[in-house]
Amino acid sequence: QVQLVESGGGLVQAGGSLRLSCAASGKIFNINDMAWYRQGAGKQRELVAAITNRGVTNYADSVKGRFTISRDNAKNTVYLQMSSLKPDDTAVYYCKAEDVIYGLPTGWTQGPLDFWGQGTQVTVSA
Repeated sequence: QVQLVESGGGLVQAGGSLRLSCAASGKIFNINDMAWYRQGAGKQRELVAAITNRGVTNYADSVKGRFTISRDNAKNTVYLQMSSLKPDDTAVYYCKAEDVIYGLPTGWTQGPLDFWGQGTQVTVSA
C-alpha cells in the first residue's frame, strides 16, 4: 500500500513562516500531481497549491505570493513553504498524491489511485 506522512505543522505568530513536508512511502512507480489542501474549523476542504510531476504549479488566490510548493520526485516528497502567515491560514493541512501507480506484495501493479495524508495542524496567532 501507499502511505503519506505529513510533518512541519505547529503554532506560529502572524507574519511568521512554516515549512510542511509530505513523504509518500510504498513501492511507488509513479505519482502525477501532488497537492496541499486545508480545512479550517467549520469550513470545507480547499485546494491550497498543486504541482505536477514536471514541476508546473498552481495556487489558490489567497496564498499566491506567500506560499511555495515544491517536490522531490526521487523521494516522492512534496513541500509547502509558507511565509507571511495570517490567522486566516489556520487550518489542518492535508497532502494528496494523485494517480499513484504502485506495486503490491503479490507483484501485481495497482492504480492509478489517489491517497491522502492524515493532516497536520497549522495555527497562526494574531
